[in-house]
Amino acid sequence: MTKNVGQIDKILRLLVGLVLIALTLSGQIGVWGWIGVLPIATALMNWCPAYTLLGVRTCPVEPK
Repeated sequence: MTKNVGQIDKILRLLVGLVLIALTLSGQIGVWGWIGVLPIATALMNWCPAYTLLGVRTCPVEPK
């Protein structure tokens, strides 16, 4: 797994995931809010499988 999630992308994923989970816990949205676990997991791993399939990278290229 090659890192493909940049710093800004990582922060946004964490925020979106936390907001979705908070809305679920507060009863504002249904169980679909638990999907917020996915952006949190991809942010913590610095890797997104959808980005790999699409050939997208939001992180800087590491010099060889």
